[in-house]
Amino acid sequence: MEYLEFELPIKELEDQLDKCQIIGKESDVDVTETCKQIEKKLAEAKKDIYKNLTAWQRVQLSRHPNRPYTLDHIKALSGDSFLELHGDRNVKDDKAMIGGLGKIDDQSYMFIGQQKGFNTKTRQYRNFGMSNPEGYRKALRLMKSAEKFGIPVVTLIDTPGAYPGLEAEERGQGEAIARNILEMARLKVPIITVIIGEGASGGALGIGVGDKVMMLENTWYSVISPESCSSILWRSWEYKEQAAEALKLTAKDMKRMKLVDQIIKEPIGGAHRDREKAFSAVRDAIVKSYDALKNLSPKDLVNQRMEKYDQMGVYKD
Repeated sequence: MEYLEFELPIKELEDQLDKCQIIGKESDVDVTETCKQIEKKLAEAKKDIYKNLTAWQRVQLSRHPNRPYTLDHIKALSGDSFLELHGDRNVKDDKAMIGGLGKIDDQSYMFIGQQKGFNTKTRQYRNFGMSNPEGYRKALRLMKSAEKFGIPVVTLIDTPGAYPGLEAEERGQGEAIARNILEMARLKVPIITVIIGEGASGGALGIGVGDKVMMLENTWYSVISPESCSSILWRSWEYKEQAAEALKLTAKDMKRMKLVDQIIKEPIGGAHRDREKAFSAVRDAIVKSYDALKNLSPKDLVNQRMEKYDQMGVYKD
């Protein structure tokens, strides 16, 4: 397990506990009481640290290298029933955007999401989770197929943003994202969106319009990353922590401003600390959301979605 800088006190206590348990196994010394004291200190340290996380610390947790990615969630949710679908039928298959059919229990869903890599080779293969226009067009193709067959859509967001390269702009990056937002707003099947990691800018919005939008507890959702905001305002990345606070990008901030509908609680320490518990929480949230939406007519579904987004940004003095 890799530890972030603010988690080092937890690492020290866990190391002490491991040594204590090894001594107990390899010798006749009774270390039960000592281990119990360390366990108590460890529980208190975890509670104190994770209860008072700053916005920047939550951003760090959302990027943790051991954190489960989109494919991990899809495989945990749908198991062997997942069938990945490829290509935008125009340019190529974008490896940063994945999608396909899968089942939770007996209900079929169209799963779509950004996929990051877990090492240098796969990060390059997945373009660090940054989609090109063909990725968004592939996502739209799959959504329209789901609409045709009355299958609900589940989108899983985890991206540092859409790919900003010259070739992406030449192929219409802005138009592809804008088209997705338009089409998702009037899609005639339920759309359930879960932010499982980073939710940055238009890259997230391109698959982020949903009837139910949820965020895992240690994720962020913003028009810009703290580092980029800091470099624009202060000409340096040194102020990224200050920028993270100012951007109000945490799940609590988003919920308070009514930009997301629900916060999905994570295991203490983050989703990577207990993957099965995190997968179970996401699964339950998706199933409950679909149960609340499945009996709505296509017309009511679209009207309710439109009304929801119309209310965003309304300010009363």
